[in-house]
Amino acid sequence: MQINLTGRHLDITEPLKQFVDEKFSKLERHFDHINNVYVILSVEKIRQIAEATVHVNGAEIFANSESEDMYAAIDLLIDKLDRQVIKHKEKITRH
Repeated sequence: MQINLTGRHLDITEPLKQFVDEKFSKLERHFDHINNVYVILSVEKIRQIAEATVHVNGAEIFANSESEDMYAAIDLLIDKLDRQVIKHKEKITRH
């Protein structure tokens, strides 16, 4: 799985990059056919926004979240993506 991390109005620090890598490895435990992940972290005044597009075999999964803390926004994002990835995996295995 390749993770492309982009920051808008935000410098991507090494701890932030490691946090994202660690969280996205959780997704790979549920579904190992993840090809690419595009993550955009942005700051707009006090809003910390995290968005991600996950390319899996046969689909693209998108989610975004916002919080006053970037780490909390990433946690919310991972929770949303996790539910969508599990739903996608169930849809594939049903057919």
